[in-house]
Amino acid sequence: MQLRGGVPLEEGKEPAVINRTNQSKALPFKVLQLLVPILALCIAFSVISIYTIRHFGITSVTTTVASTLQPCHDEPTSLERWIRPPLNLIHAMTDKELLWRASFAPRIKEYPFRRVPKIAFMFLTKGPLPLAPLWEKFLKGHEGLYSIYVHSLPSFQADFPPSSVFYRRQIPSQVSEWGRMSMCDAERRLLANALLDISNERFILLSESCIPVYNFSVIYHYLMKSRHSFMGVFDDPGPYGRGRYNENMAPEVDITQWRKGSQWFEVNRKLAVNIVEDTVFYTKFKQFCRPACYVDEHYFPTMLTIQTGNVLANRSITWVDWSRGGAHPASFGRSDITDEFFKRIFKGHNCSYNGRPSSICFLFARKFAPSSLEPLLQLAPTVLGF
Repeated sequence: MQLRGGVPLEEGKEPAVINRTNQSKALPFKVLQLLVPILALCIAFSVISIYTIRHFGITSVTTTVASTLQPCHDEPTSLERWIRPPLNLIHAMTDKELLWRASFAPRIKEYPFRRVPKIAFMFLTKGPLPLAPLWEKFLKGHEGLYSIYVHSLPSFQADFPPSSVFYRRQIPSQVSEWGRMSMCDAERRLLANALLDISNERFILLSESCIPVYNFSVIYHYLMKSRHSFMGVFDDPGPYGRGRYNENMAPEVDITQWRKGSQWFEVNRKLAVNIVEDTVFYTKFKQFCRPACYVDEHYFPTMLTIQTGNVLANRSITWVDWSRGGAHPASFGRSDITDEFFKRIFKGHNCSYNGRPSSICFLFARKFAPSSLEPLLQLAPTVLGF
């Protein structure tokens, strides 16, 4: 054994040379062990990618990846998104939010798209619509020219089939009482929901006991060509007119401006916006027109007379029979529905239409009991024209 630098060495061995040789042999082997699996994975990935692209196509792969991305905000990107009517009438807006949203109105009169004006039939009812089959018959074949809105008691759940024009046409509602402001709230709620469809141009308020007395085409053209809206407004000097006026209504409403009319009205889009956006007259009537001041007979007639009296026809287009006296008009059942009965509605009336005399004064009539449905359906083709 020899000593080199004080360190014993085995005979015939050079430690430094031996170590370098062993390391140089071990290093390539270890690197090779690491590279082989990585290379195999790369080859496998390449094969799979080539097969996927050839089989599905590059466009399909790109489209699939892109379709999983969702925008942070669902913002309108085209005019169609602004003018499309709500697909679902049920919403979570409060009345305050709804009226604010419905008050939006374009300032440019000419529409930049093909707008087909529609009639909004707004039904104010407690629950069922017993005369729905007659309305179905009346509206058949005129899709795209009308919309339907139903305000009933919140507890009532309609059961119309998907094929019905009344299917899912209920709006979020609240309890309304005859003669109180809650009744006007329900009417404003109907108008506001109908205004969300920008194609609705004429708005007619109806009850579950109302029927059309002409076919759809006659009624549609009558309303669309009219320069006026149809609301009964008259100055009644007696106890049921001016006698209901409260001096606290001034200065917004003077007694000389106090008007009375039927709650069953028809208005154009401009007047509908006026009604839902009102906050001045609403406050006065809610506070100072309470039974025996029946607000649903005075609020809209008075407000619209003050604001836009020149566009009101000063008459209703819904016929009722007050000949029997009492606080409510006469009702009609099965035995009342005859040819002679309808002659009372069609004949003997004179009114003004667009400044000219007309014998067509009423487009709707009320109050019809559920028992009247069968004879009405029988007479509809020959008497009512549908």
